[in-house]
Amino acid sequence: MVKNNIMTTDKIREAFEAYIEENEKFVEKGNKAAAGRARKALMELAKLCKVRRAEILEEKK
Repeated sequence: MVKNNIMTTDKIREAFEAYIEENEKFVEKGNKAAAGRARKALMELAKLCKVRRAEILEEKK
C-alpha cells in the first residue's frame, strides 16, 4: 500500500508543477492555450486529491 501512496503523491506533485508552469505561461505571457492546460492540470489535481484522501482513510483503519 505504501508504494501506491508514494505514486499518488508523486502524481499530485507532477500535476501541481504542470499547473504552475501553465499558469505562468498564461498570466505572464498571455498564452491563452496555456489557460486550458492549467485548468486541466487543476482538474487532475482535484481527482488525485480525492484518491489520496481515500488512501489516507484506508490506512487509518
